[in-house]
Amino acid sequence: MSRQPSIAAVPEELRRRLGVVDAVVIGLGAMIGAGIFAALAPAADAAGSGLLLGLALAAVVAYCNATSSARLAARYPASGGTYVYGRERLGDFWGYLAGWSFVVGKTASCAAMALTVGSYVWPGQAHAVAVAAVVALTAVNYAGVQKSAWLTRAIVAVVLAVLAAVVVAMLTSGEADTIRLDIGSDATLGGVLQAAGLLFFAFAGYARIATLGEEVRDPSRTIPRAIPIALGITLAVYALVAVAVLLVLGPRELAGATAPLSDAARAAGVDWLAPVVRVGAAVAALGSLLALILGISRTTLAMARDRHLPHALAAVHPKFKVPHRAELAVGAVVAVLAATTDVRGAIGFSSFGVLAYYAVANASAWTLTPQEGRPVRIIPVVGLAGCMVLAFALPISSVISGAAVLAVGAAAYGIRRAVISRQAS
Repeated sequence: MSRQPSIAAVPEELRRRLGVVDAVVIGLGAMIGAGIFAALAPAADAAGSGLLLGLALAAVVAYCNATSSARLAARYPASGGTYVYGRERLGDFWGYLAGWSFVVGKTASCAAMALTVGSYVWPGQAHAVAVAAVVALTAVNYAGVQKSAWLTRAIVAVVLAVLAAVVVAMLTSGEADTIRLDIGSDATLGGVLQAAGLLFFAFAGYARIATLGEEVRDPSRTIPRAIPIALGITLAVYALVAVAVLLVLGPRELAGATAPLSDAARAAGVDWLAPVVRVGAAVAALGSLLALILGISRTTLAMARDRHLPHALAAVHPKFKVPHRAELAVGAVVAVLAATTDVRGAIGFSSFGVLAYYAVANASAWTLTPQEGRPVRIIPVVGLAGCMVLAFALPISSVISGAAVLAVGAAAYGIRRAVISRQAS
């Protein structure tokens, strides 16, 4: 039997400022930047001519996850997302494991996005630019969530304009050939599943809407509306761009591309568009980084409130009404990673952690009653099964590292519980 929401006992220290449009824009900022410029090439390498099948499969799993998350967020409108849902519906351990998966996996994503900014803006000084980007966006988030929403809105507008230009240029190019969309014998079930797992990385931004539960106006209405809107817009954009790039490059050339959209622009004979794409890629990665830092800091806040992370991180700034210590801590960790590591494998690692996070969300949604807004039963079932299948279809290195991180988190939880029990006795 599920427990009654315990979040009512938490002081409402964060300020509810975000409406439906702001929430949708934050979700778009997190999703669009992460996917189109980072995941298309490795997904094409895995699926070959089955790339669009992988995209469709990733979208189905993402829809189920989004629906489950939206119903849970309406029931539990608190910072922390699935960390809160798992705790309230399944027990402390499952909530903790979801929060751990999210924080660790998305911290790696932050570093990847920061380095993407650096590689597009100044390839020779990618690490330095990455650190500067992390510092700047941490400062924006520190100044208040409304300022973050305004900046994200501008970023999303720029990125969508660039992607629209790419789609129009590709579709009107004389180099476009529909035969490149044909599915051949190179498309295997394993490859399509792996591509779907990698592309899922691109859809995971809608979690940012749920993790901002304490800063959304009328959350029971706003969050269930904002999540499917953001996901639907993102899917439409991804499908258009993927089709346009495939028409020009084909799956084999796309798989080997280091900058797929820039390469497609050159192949289509519109060289002037390549530098525009570079700017768009940098701006998109900045948008993802901004939203990622925002979401991770809110989950850190929720875990710190429950002392699964240092309780000092639970502080809320008296003026800006943001979890400032959590934001500074997250920014510092990401800055160190961006300065010292190469995180080209972060997409797979992040996907494993985020799929584990959403597996807990779907299991939690299954326990809702009809009176609590339970989704149609098939949705959490497909979502949970899809998360598990896609997680273990990822490259073996991602599976091993992701499973190891989950094991470390579970061990840390067990040690903490043992210490608390010993102190109590």
